[in-house]
Amino acid sequence: MIPRATYRFQFNRDFPFHRAEALVPYLDRLGISHVYASPITTARQGSTHGYDVVDPTTVNPELGGEDALRSLVEALRARGMGLIIDIVPNHMGVAGGGNAWWNDVLARGQGSEYARFFDIDWSERLLLPILGAPLEEVLADGQIVIDRSGFQPELCIYGEHRVPLAPETRSDLPAAGDTAGLAALLEKQHYRLCWWRLADDELNWRRFFTISDLAGLRVEDPQVFEAAHALYFRLWREGLIDGVRIDHVDGLVDPAAYCKKLRRRFEEEERDTAAPPGPAWIVVEKILGPGEAMPEGWGIDGTSGYDFMEDASAVLHDPAGEEPLAALWTQFSGRTAAFHEEELQARQDMLAWAFASQFDRCIDAFAALAESSPPTAAFSRSMLRRALERLLWVFPVYRTYGTGSDAPPTDERTRDLVRERVEPLIPPGETHVVDAVLDWLAGSGGGDAALAAEAVARFQQLSAPIAAKAVEDTAFYRHGLLLSRTDVGFDPAHFAMDAGDFHTTCAARAAQFPHAMLTTATHDHKRGEDTRARLAVLSAIPEIWQQRVRQWDALAASDFGDVHPADRYILWQSLFGAWPDDLAPDDVAGLARFAGRMAGWQEKALREAKLRSSWTEPDGDYEARCKALIDKALSPGGGLARGLYGFVRETAAASLSNSLVQTALRLTVPGVPDTYQGTELPDYSLVDPDNRIPVDYDLRQRMLDDPASHPKLNLIAQLLAARRDAPALFAGHSYRMVKVEGARADRVLAFERQEEGQLLSCAFALRCGDAMVGAERPVPGADYWADTRIAFTGGTMAASDCFARLPVHVALDGEALLGG
Repeated sequence: MIPRATYRFQFNRDFPFHRAEALVPYLDRLGISHVYASPITTARQGSTHGYDVVDPTTVNPELGGEDALRSLVEALRARGMGLIIDIVPNHMGVAGGGNAWWNDVLARGQGSEYARFFDIDWSERLLLPILGAPLEEVLADGQIVIDRSGFQPELCIYGEHRVPLAPETRSDLPAAGDTAGLAALLEKQHYRLCWWRLADDELNWRRFFTISDLAGLRVEDPQVFEAAHALYFRLWREGLIDGVRIDHVDGLVDPAAYCKKLRRRFEEEERDTAAPPGPAWIVVEKILGPGEAMPEGWGIDGTSGYDFMEDASAVLHDPAGEEPLAALWTQFSGRTAAFHEEELQARQDMLAWAFASQFDRCIDAFAALAESSPPTAAFSRSMLRRALERLLWVFPVYRTYGTGSDAPPTDERTRDLVRERVEPLIPPGETHVVDAVLDWLAGSGGGDAALAAEAVARFQQLSAPIAAKAVEDTAFYRHGLLLSRTDVGFDPAHFAMDAGDFHTTCAARAAQFPHAMLTTATHDHKRGEDTRARLAVLSAIPEIWQQRVRQWDALAASDFGDVHPADRYILWQSLFGAWPDDLAPDDVAGLARFAGRMAGWQEKALREAKLRSSWTEPDGDYEARCKALIDKALSPGGGLARGLYGFVRETAAASLSNSLVQTALRLTVPGVPDTYQGTELPDYSLVDPDNRIPVDYDLRQRMLDDPASHPKLNLIAQLLAARRDAPALFAGHSYRMVKVEGARADRVLAFERQEEGQLLSCAFALRCGDAMVGAERPVPGADYWADTRIAFTGGTMAASDCFARLPVHVALDGEALLGG
């Protein structure tokens, strides 16, 4: 049963299943077919997101447990609706003492039945980097004691961490206060307690990115796969779920094999006769690089939508704005406006700073492989290090998908591109080493087959987190040319997308993955969909923006000259983009709330950039000065607050236009549209946790009684109703570009879809912000369009008629649903 439209809920103990159950009637009225749930398995106590799973075999009791889940599904089924769940096969949460599998590994080491569940190098004791200082200092401070109050004695660290002791060491424990005896006891454990700062350099197990609270799972092992997925298969068999979204699929050893196995296992389960018919809907969280296509043959329905989010955002940007905005950014920051240079530096930083231990194990694997074949046996470890690091510096995508003995054809383009990019960086005389690594990635290199599989897996499981941490969590926070072009899955090196390229991507998705998820907001986005839509307006009015931002900066520079100009410039963009619609410049309470949100964002932005502060070593003085600038900017009645508010109002029509176009595209192009919680109304959120704050559903339910009172909600309700009324049309593969002619042809995107005798005709006004500055309506006047015409199947329409009231025109079988 392919969803018609999903709605994402972020479940936690403050928003458990029963809260969602109460909203099922609202979702049904809105036109949603499936709830799309964040992870439902037992996570670390108090988890706000659910991705730190500690027990994948049970439904999280903090969410209400399995009984509450069943009640939710019963309410959904009563209305012909269903449930999609987010699953986390790549890693588990291992902090807080709640993971029984991990605790057994700590207690029993290689003797644990779960020792092979985690990706651990057992050539040495497992490193446990949970101490706030070197072990000797922590022991001397008495911060490690033995707690004998429970069923078995265990270590208590800082009064909160509970760590088990090996069974063979529990019978002869040192007396309280015997530091030397305690140190000797620790030496006998299967783990080595250490300072948290050693993790980057010495960790001997795979973690999720740079988070030592999340340990990688060896889900490629059949035993691990079945243990970690047993609950999901039972829920599917009993008709409680209709599909899954796979988190971070690129973290797995072999994503293609995993996905095909998951599909097969769902098909093997004999489903309850009362369950809806049809196969499971399976989508993957996959970041596609520039020009990268989702590989076919995985047995999935497509991605979870970051690729569409990029397309729908890029097409809103005016390419003419890139050059002046780039010059402005360079003037403020002194940094490069070329994103590829920023990315290269960030990749070099992250590989050296945060992934040293994982990189060392990757080098070890290739060294063993090279030694196993005469043509490469003379490669030194240092040669391999230089080759591997340079390939990782310039890798254009998250990863390739070779197995050591084979590789899919889609990998060839990536290998060719990385070979081209790495050429200037190769040390003299070492080209053959780089080429050998690329051959191994292609499955055509020599050497032992098992060693090749191990080495290729190590490289591919390293290239993905390097990309994520270097690009999304570092370079995106250093590059401030235009913040609407720096979000998950985006390519800031390409400032804008023209209508023709947008058509090409939609047609390809329709042909290959017509049931992929489409989203414009997620729990991971850097900025809300309407924050990005508002910022995109700046690409159409760079000269006006330059004038305003220089005025604001001049007001602040005299008192805050010690805040770096780049940080000031990023702040002005963020304040403008996230400014709430209803926030007046003299609203004391509202400005205080906004300042609090901005301070949370700013702290994260400064530390992720790792230029003037960091998570590892925060600069409290500098961060305080930056926060003081926020307080100054949002001082009630102040010149900065008035200026920001005035510019938000001046560009409101253009911002709304972008918002409506972006929303309508999500609901009309081929794919399954997802609505992230609360984004039926304007979403001016910032990066998490701001994008996960509680949603006012009472307000949204009241507004749905009169959807015409808000343009975005009205558009969503009407298009979801159309999807309900014509499911075959919207679920089909059809997509045809419609020709546009005339003076403003480059400002229109139009297409048609046809299925089973029904015809959907759509047109969207693009990049018209310069014509709407100070306007009342979210569309330019009739004169703007001049002779622009759109050649629909039913007849040619003048653009001025299509966009008489809205920047969106949607017609079903010739009858207008939206617009002219």
